[in-house]
Amino acid sequence: MTIEEKQDRIARQFELLGDWPERYKYIIKLGQKLEPLDEELKVEENLVRGCQSQVWLVTEQDDDKIIFKADSDAAITKGLVAMLVNFYSGENPETILQTDPEFIEEIGMQQHLSPTRSNGLASMVKQMKIYAMAYKSKMGQSVQ
Repeated sequence: MTIEEKQDRIARQFELLGDWPERYKYIIKLGQKLEPLDEELKVEENLVRGCQSQVWLVTEQDDDKIIFKADSDAAITKGLVAMLVNFYSGENPETILQTDPEFIEEIGMQQHLSPTRSNGLASMVKQMKIYAMAYKSKMGQSVQ
């Protein structure tokens, strides 16, 4: 599935859910399905800066693809990071750097998040792109 198809799929899923209380329940369920991080990965260096809740984000490489793993100590925040992990995992660094999660705007999520949660979501995206840039430069590709 291409990243554009992932964007469309997420937007369609949210359209089917209807109202925001139902959408929040879905986001929380996404977080519950996220594989928990090993405790030894829940360290300061893996914390995403700018999040009110604690969010840990780590990566591994699978050929030229990046696999993200994450966890959080808050249910909604864990669901939000799960959405991003599902969206960006399995993509190459260039695709991650060139693709913004437009589904966030499309489904109206930012209007339904508190300012601190919205800032945290932006921080998660920023951190994922920083990891992608690091992998890209490590792989010897030119950073544009």
